[in-house]
Amino acid sequence: MLLSLAWFDGACGCSQQTLAAEGSAVVSGIITDSQSAAIAGAKVRLLSADGPSREQQTNGDGRYAFTNVPAGTYSLRASAAGFGDGSLNGFVVEAGNRELPPLALQASTHDSVDAISQRQMAEIQVQEEEHQRLLGVLPNYFVTYDWNAQPLAARQKFELAWKTSIDPVSHLVNLGFAGVGQATNSMSGYGSGPASFGKRFGAIEGDFAVQTLVGGALLPTLLRQDPRYFYKGTGSVMSRALYALSTAVIARGDNGKWQPSYSGIGGDMAAAAISNLYYPVGSRHSAPLTITNGLLQAGLDGVSNLVQEFVLNHVTTGRKHSDR
Repeated sequence: MLLSLAWFDGACGCSQQTLAAEGSAVVSGIITDSQSAAIAGAKVRLLSADGPSREQQTNGDGRYAFTNVPAGTYSLRASAAGFGDGSLNGFVVEAGNRELPPLALQASTHDSVDAISQRQMAEIQVQEEEHQRLLGVLPNYFVTYDWNAQPLAARQKFELAWKTSIDPVSHLVNLGFAGVGQATNSMSGYGSGPASFGKRFGAIEGDFAVQTLVGGALLPTLLRQDPRYFYKGTGSVMSRALYALSTAVIARGDNGKWQPSYSGIGGDMAAAAISNLYYPVGSRHSAPLTITNGLLQAGLDGVSNLVQEFVLNHVTTGRKHSDR
């Protein structure tokens, strides 16, 4: 069963089921576009004639939640890049949870200008991600530390994949894996000696190229999904762990919605299938086993992102965004 991000802590870091003080309320809701798609990063202001206004941004699911709201009459204002402002006026808040109706923002007449701005921002983000390295050495490009990062254009997805695939450090790591395979005689059908080492290295390079280019660029472009891991960084350890593991089967679409990770799982399947073309005969897999291996790799991707969430973030240099 797919895990829903609704299970995880929102960017506001609060629970709608808990009131901070007796007599106060939690005022919550969701900001969407005219097609009912959630708008992440929208600015939301809660206004009262009897006190100062309060402001926050919607989380990745387009939700907001104001805690410790005294009883009274309020208005809500919302705005987001590419959209006109929206409001909910004159609603009464009493002690308890007050879920407001969805507030839909209409697309701005300046969409073309905003789209250019978003592309420029995405380009800046990609350039920043291309400086991210584990311990300053190993490329760590396919992770963003900005939860509200702009979606990538097709060219930018291919750029990240290409830069990863040609990075010399990546090939040195593959060379090391080939050496381990040579020493342990994995894929014994390759035999022994210098020629067999070259075959093992070529097979590892082939797997790396397919997973990077197909799973990191081609399928994400065709299926309009983001190939990056979105670092969460907030919430309980359990919520972050569940989120990281769930990325084995869910991905953020270019429309900002979370959806089944067709591109990620498809890339793992493609790598498992194409490897049969160059693995030695004794190491090739039947169709059922190829599917099993592809699903196993997808599960390992979730474990890898678990490590990304809790460990690799501490050793990644070149980060431009801190924990939320």
